[in-house]
Amino acid sequence: MALDTRERVRKAAVKLFADKGFHGTGIRELAQESRLSTASLYHYMGSKEDLLVDIMRTCLQSLRDSATAAVADVRDPVQRLTTLVKLHVKAHARMPKETWIVDNEIHVLSPALRRSVIALRDEYERLWAEAISDGVERGVFDTAHPAVTRIALLEMCNGVARWYSPRGSLSLDDLAEHYADMALRVLGACPHGSAEGQSKSE
Repeated sequence: MALDTRERVRKAAVKLFADKGFHGTGIRELAQESRLSTASLYHYMGSKEDLLVDIMRTCLQSLRDSATAAVADVRDPVQRLTTLVKLHVKAHARMPKETWIVDNEIHVLSPALRRSVIALRDEYERLWAEAISDGVERGVFDTAHPAVTRIALLEMCNGVARWYSPRGSLSLDDLAEHYADMALRVLGACPHGSAEGQSKSE
């Protein structure tokens, strides 16, 4: 029962933080959405900031771990980046509220907690940085500013959380594929090519 209640509180927080922002969400609203008294709410969540940082860490850890596993044995930077883009797009489409909170509410955290969340984010983004850097070194990506390009691609993919609907004209798989193609074009790579395939044809 306690786990069910904690999950109910977490879901209520995700909904309210995404819809109204952290500072715009009051404790009474959170208690009402969780179907708890204000006094009972504190038992299940600690502080409001504790709840926020737990949402952020859980989301980022899931994203980092999934991405790390997905590219662990992928040497080709084109395939690696394609995999990362697809995973990122699908995560933002499937968890729009959680990812929106991570992307937009990190500034409200106290310094120590902010550093811990940023460290997780940096671990995840390092996978993108390594794929882009490897592609540039091997001549399959063309960008004079890899770090700026990485940020631009992540921002592009983040936007899916704001507008994606399963009732849209593209399935989620097709949407992720399209975003991967766009990302590779930004980097000057052939969307359906690979480092190995290109090197063999040269």
